[in-house]
Amino acid sequence: MIKATYIDHMGSDLTVANAARVSFGKTSEMEDDPWGPPKLKKKDDKLIRYLAQHKHISPFGHCFASFHIKAPIFVARQLVKHKFLRWNEISRRYVDDEPEFYAPDAWRGRSADKKQGSEGVIPLEYIDAYSLKHIKDYWHKTSGPDLGIEYEEGNHVPEFSMAQEVDYLQSEEALSTYRSLLKAGVCPEQARMVLPQSTMTEWYWSGSLDAFADMCNLRCKSDTQAETRIVADQISEKMLELFPVSWDALTESDDE
Repeated sequence: MIKATYIDHMGSDLTVANAARVSFGKTSEMEDDPWGPPKLKKKDDKLIRYLAQHKHISPFGHCFASFHIKAPIFVARQLVKHKFLRWNEISRRYVDDEPEFYAPDAWRGRSADKKQGSEGVIPLEYIDAYSLKHIKDYWHKTSGPDLGIEYEEGNHVPEFSMAQEVDYLQSEEALSTYRSLLKAGVCPEQARMVLPQSTMTEWYWSGSLDAFADMCNLRCKSDTQAETRIVADQISEKMLELFPVSWDALTESDDE
């Protein structure tokens, strides 16, 4: 399962406001609220929004957050491009656990009006006949019996099962080769080269408030790959909780 798990953070909206006010030799404090916990003063809320609107970004760099991400390699290779976020990833040179693979619920169609993005589900009849027969044969010999479905030529295979079984076929073949290489004494750093892009990986991801905002402004958009957007959306949700005023000021709404 793709997941972004919160680890730790430093700073608050008040940190951002005070990082800006130090230019004038001033600081601010939280305001008492008789109905709840202390809250940010209106002048500090206004200042934070002014900073974001006019691209005075440096005060936001004094707040940090860390996450533990679990996602397939093809997602990691998109997100690693955000160079201002610190990254430490699990290595198959040192880990002997069996690889885990990501399987989509369905094959999505290519977006008709966007160069990037996807939409809808690809029906079975759009898969070439040879591949479809191979998929159906495998599905009915494995998943089918578990569901009480007997094999018959032309039986319908649910789209979600088809996507998962195709991924499983690829992953099983790669995993078998990977195991054979390790058993033959091949070093893990070479054996891992046969594993597919759907192999799950994990990494620690840390960075400043503004760096995460830049990432989410790009990766939370509707034309972002769906699997990548899962990570960005989960991070955005947590950052809004940690830094409500600053995150609202720094991030853009989706362009749908």
